[in-house]
Amino acid sequence: MASSFDNVNDLVVDLYPLFRIYKDGRVDRCDDTSASIGLSSYVPPSLEDPQTGVSSKDVTISPHVSARLYLPKNTTSTNNQKLPIFVYYHGGGLIVGSAFSHVHHCYLNILVSESNAIAISIEYRLAPEHDVPTIYQDCWAALKWVASHASDKSALVNKDPWLTNHGDFDKLFIAGDSAGGTIVYNMAMRAGREGGIIENVPIYGSILAFPWFLIPIENIEQVVSYNIWMAIAPTSESGINSSMINPLAEKAPCLSGLACSRLFLCIGEKDEYIPREIGIKFVDGTKKSGWKGELEFIEFKGEGHCFQMKNPEEEKAQNLIKRIASFIQHK
Repeated sequence: MASSFDNVNDLVVDLYPLFRIYKDGRVDRCDDTSASIGLSSYVPPSLEDPQTGVSSKDVTISPHVSARLYLPKNTTSTNNQKLPIFVYYHGGGLIVGSAFSHVHHCYLNILVSESNAIAISIEYRLAPEHDVPTIYQDCWAALKWVASHASDKSALVNKDPWLTNHGDFDKLFIAGDSAGGTIVYNMAMRAGREGGIIENVPIYGSILAFPWFLIPIENIEQVVSYNIWMAIAPTSESGINSSMINPLAEKAPCLSGLACSRLFLCIGEKDEYIPREIGIKFVDGTKKSGWKGELEFIEFKGEGHCFQMKNPEEEKAQNLIKRIASFIQHK
């Protein structure tokens, strides 16, 4: 049988081996490639991961949004230990990836174990079937759902006992890798505009690992991430001058509005998707904006995009995971 990849004349966007978009709206996500790096291969939650002891389960937040929750080992219903919480947004260019994929599940088991924190990994809708504002709204709705657990007066009907019994809502973090880092930025800015997520629940810290930002630099048009954005950017937005992807765009709100007390950002010197210059420009822009928080910035020499997820046992990957965990534990 001929592959749909053969219909070259029907292609609107060809970014193989990531995805292809056709004139009739069909999307080929090149599942074989995604599966080979663990982005599309589904794995179930586990009551106790054999390597880390972390437990996980899946929950439904709304008709369009679900999540996988992670609880560290030795956390039981009989103890009242309160743990930091981080809401995690997966990467994949807003087009591929899943909270339930092998690579994200394994990574979060390790990070939850190392940080002794509760994680909520969000399954949001994807582009191009859904536009970017819809994706960001899914992510905001998930964040509000998590924050709503902080109030005994909340009308939330689907509260989760892991969050109500063990969550420390004074230590609420948002975290993401690649496109997930872009989502984190947009969530922190929205919280700034709206005066928080919900009343009395601030974002304590934001973790942006290799964030997918597009800030004009030389030859930006040759970067894969530029072409991904141009394929899914809302028609109302002006390419990479959109504040949805460019924090330093002329019409972007000032970075002083980041609604978090602490910010962790890491980049890779050899990042093949997000040139290191972009991360450095974001750091400089944040410092110059007048933002009053605490910024921790790391550049990993010789490393590429999201290297810590591809081989979490490698020494530098373990170093990054420990740095993120320390940031969450504020050590």
